[in-house]
Amino acid sequence: MLIDFRYKTLNPIRDNLNWILRPLEYVMQMPRNALEASSEYFTTRGTLDKENQEMRVRQAELSLLANQSEFLTIENQNLRQLMDLQKQIAFKTLPVEILFNPPNPISQRIVINRGSHDGLRLGNPIANDAGILGQVVRLYDRSAEVSLLEDRDFAVPVQVARNGLRAAVFGAGRGNPLELRYLPVASDLEVGDVLITSGIDGVYPPGFAVAVISRIERNAEKNSSNVLCVPVAPLNRYRQVLALLYDPQLDAKPSVANTSSSGGAGVMTPGRRQTRARGMQ
Repeated sequence: MLIDFRYKTLNPIRDNLNWILRPLEYVMQMPRNALEASSEYFTTRGTLDKENQEMRVRQAELSLLANQSEFLTIENQNLRQLMDLQKQIAFKTLPVEILFNPPNPISQRIVINRGSHDGLRLGNPIANDAGILGQVVRLYDRSAEVSLLEDRDFAVPVQVARNGLRAAVFGAGRGNPLELRYLPVASDLEVGDVLITSGIDGVYPPGFAVAVISRIERNAEKNSSNVLCVPVAPLNRYRQVLALLYDPQLDAKPSVANTSSSGGAGVMTPGRRQTRARGMQ
């Protein structure tokens, strides 16, 4: 050992033995290496599957947040429009939110989150920035039912914004166009005319847009006209609307600014900015 330590005499022998035994050592380690490789493979695959699942969940959450953000953007825009409408109205208004639509296929009604406790009264009109939506027909302490324009035989006294011709718009049921009744065949009506509240009933404030004439069918033999209309305000789109706390004895001033004598120019009214619907001639 001393000679080996001093003169390194056994080093060549060790090198030869190491060269001979190295393949055998490699072969003996193969099972262990295979086990470690397979364990690492399954561990890595499991980790990837878990990360993939987490990424899918995160993607779904982000998609939901994006949809919610879009909904909040639309809702915010609607609220801004209602605030602008409130600034134009000379009488009191009450912001309300639509809670739900009762499951009644016959009537077209909604339930709002305001009632008599909030100063709401039977007959109060409901509107948004586009025009009239309906009217309070049933009142509770903290909620109320609103009959929409499409509700069967729901009536609103109106006048044609272009010429002041008075009539009444009636609902014809869910999904059906509104009907302008009790007009003779020679009435001065055109497709695209905007119908606004006349205010003669003492319920609806004058000057709010209600509907647009979409079709006119004249029957000269019966001296009558079948006039169909579409609501100006989207009836089933937004959840935030305004209750118009209109009192004809105190708020008798009309909401209409000016009607042009040229027979077709714009009428500036709360809830409508033009006398003809887009795309109608």
